[in-house]
Amino acid sequence: MISWGTIAPALTASFLASLVEAVEALTIVLAVGIVRGWRPAALGTAAALALLTLLVLALGPLLDRVPLHALQLVIGVLLLLFGLRWLRKAILRAAGRVALRDEARAFASQQTALVAAEQDQAGHLDWIAGLTAFKAVTLEGLEVVFIVIAVGAGRGLLVPAAFGAAAACLLVLLIGIIVHKPLARVPENALKFGVGVMLSAFGVFWTGEGLGVAWPGEDLAILLFVALFLVLGLVLAATMRRKPAELTQ
Repeated sequence: MISWGTIAPALTASFLASLVEAVEALTIVLAVGIVRGWRPAALGTAAALALLTLLVLALGPLLDRVPLHALQLVIGVLLLLFGLRWLRKAILRAAGRVALRDEARAFASQQTALVAAEQDQAGHLDWIAGLTAFKAVTLEGLEVVFIVIAVGAGRGLLVPAAFGAAAACLLVLLIGIIVHKPLARVPENALKFGVGVMLSAFGVFWTGEGLGVAWPGEDLAILLFVALFLVLGLVLAATMRRKPAELTQ
């Protein structure tokens, strides 16, 4: 039986992960629209969103045919690896060992590349601009699709996970339309940290479910894993900040 204790982490993880990826995709799409025009930017974005939607619609029913325990084990391992990668990067950035992503700098870099392309291949820039937007949305969106399917498959959570992702993408799109500039003030590393914590927690839970582990509290065990990964991440970041940088180079 699906409980709110399961739905809330799934929806939140999907929303936050999609928010991060949507902000990064928006930076490139805005650069395309401002430099070349909104038509190629919109066409490239629409084509990418159509492709991603087809992937979700195609993969969702196929996963229902996979035995539940096998599906949970595979997805659990993948989620754990995926979540730990996000968490590791967020910890390093929080500790000052890796530079924070700068959306304003990424926007300026993309603008420079598009202006150079305009000078070299003016007659074909609409295609270049459209493909640039398509590639950005597709690459960032593939991670969103994976998270939605991984979080939602096997437990009847595909709808809330997809709802969280759609809400995040719509929110970023609306803000982008209003402000017409990259969302440089979004606390991206904090979001990555939170997503890494949640995906890692889901990964441990699904892996255990796939191996037949009976978690105390059943679905509520996810909240315990979230708390454990959160504390671990904060402690590691604080510890690394206190150590001299040369010790970890």
